[in-house]
Amino acid sequence: MARFSDSFMRRAKRVHHRARIKSFGKPRLSVFRSERHIYAQIIDDSLGKTLCSASTVDKNFDRSGKTSNRDAAAKVGTMIAERAKKAGIKDVVFDRGGCNYHGRVKALADGARGGGLLF
Repeated sequence: MARFSDSFMRRAKRVHHRARIKSFGKPRLSVFRSERHIYAQIIDDSLGKTLCSASTVDKNFDRSGKTSNRDAAAKVGTMIAERAKKAGIKDVVFDRGGCNYHGRVKALADGARGGGLLF
């Protein structure tokens, strides 16, 4: 059984290609969504290094509620924005990684924008 559908893989390939073309020196905010958790990291593609990251499996994440809903994704968005500010990052390129811009991915993006990231 394949882990990802054909449509997901086509969309991921198209989105990743587009993000690489338009980054031009800006770091990339990459989002990965699993069934239980959501992960975000800011990557500098020119150096090939992760500058900061946040997820629902972090030690600092409040696990009082579910980790697979929009509220948790919004918290991860604000966490990544705070960590980006500490690292001196304001502008990023959003890479949704093949997921539709809907639900948890959109909530994470809104949380990151609310925390001060520009994309």
